[in-house]
Amino acid sequence: MALGAVWLISIAFTLVHLTPLILLEGDHNFKQWMLQHNKVYSTEEYYYRLQTFIENKKIIDHHNEGNHSFTMGLNQFSDMSFEEFRKSYLLTQPQNCSATTGHHVSRTRPNPRSIDWRKKGNIVTPVKNQGHCGSCWTFSTTGCLESVNAIVSGKLVSLSEQQLIDCAYAFKNYGCMGGLPSQAFEYVKYNKGLMSEEDYPYKGHEDTCLFKPSQAVAFVWDVVNITAYDEQAMVDAVAWLNPVSFAFEVTADFMHYKAGVYSSLQCEKTADMVNHAVLAVGYGAEKNGMLYWIVKNSWGTAWGMDGYFLIERGNNMCGLAACASYPLS
Repeated sequence: MALGAVWLISIAFTLVHLTPLILLEGDHNFKQWMLQHNKVYSTEEYYYRLQTFIENKKIIDHHNEGNHSFTMGLNQFSDMSFEEFRKSYLLTQPQNCSATTGHHVSRTRPNPRSIDWRKKGNIVTPVKNQGHCGSCWTFSTTGCLESVNAIVSGKLVSLSEQQLIDCAYAFKNYGCMGGLPSQAFEYVKYNKGLMSEEDYPYKGHEDTCLFKPSQAVAFVWDVVNITAYDEQAMVDAVAWLNPVSFAFEVTADFMHYKAGVYSSLQCEKTADMVNHAVLAVGYGAEKNGMLYWIVKNSWGTAWGMDGYFLIERGNNMCGLAACASYPLS
């Protein structure tokens, strides 16, 4: 029997063992979701994706019935298993996010209770979408450098992630397989510049390096690494200077995040487990006292809170304080 036929029989067996009501309701919800996200499948793939969708919705509904600090919801990833998602959207190449002593110098004055750089003028570019490429590190890098430049120059220019994907290999970055913002900042520093998104547009896959020095619009003269696990230094940097790049470990529950303050018992808190890079654009606190970071993601505006999420602050949640950094421009 052909492998495809065996696969289809296995899926059919699983679906048969679902109750008719669950299957009927799941099929209806799935077809609505397909329309919303412009999804089209072959007959064979349809039943596999339907099964995965029903399983994900069950996880989401069960979570939302409980007492949690965040809610889950259906999104563009709801037809994917976490393993599929991990291979397409997270850092698959092991990252050398070692515990180092940084050179960020914290202020002696008290930090404000909350801050949001999105409300401080034209400082933060709109949420972008990395697509099926583990290039989150490039979006964390450009997002941070875009904001630093805007604070210094008064001009907000969208910068090229594709240049980093194509050109930053010599600095221990691996295109769609991963990298780190601190290493990308080093590349921009020694490469003498980064081009704009307009002049070097995003493709979402690795290609030949086409950097043109004459078209560089952003520069880095030094890279500031925050001392590993010093989350208070991150607060200080975001409070008084600019948004900060950081990496953390994404586990299966985060894929379904919808709103609220993300907190997890599934993830690790060590530097060797980080697999996703993002940008802290602010912080605050819930009425119940729970502290959080305001974070810009790179999965488009249909995910999370218009492309953003909140994550617990002050507890090195999922290793977010392991390797934070920002550039001086």
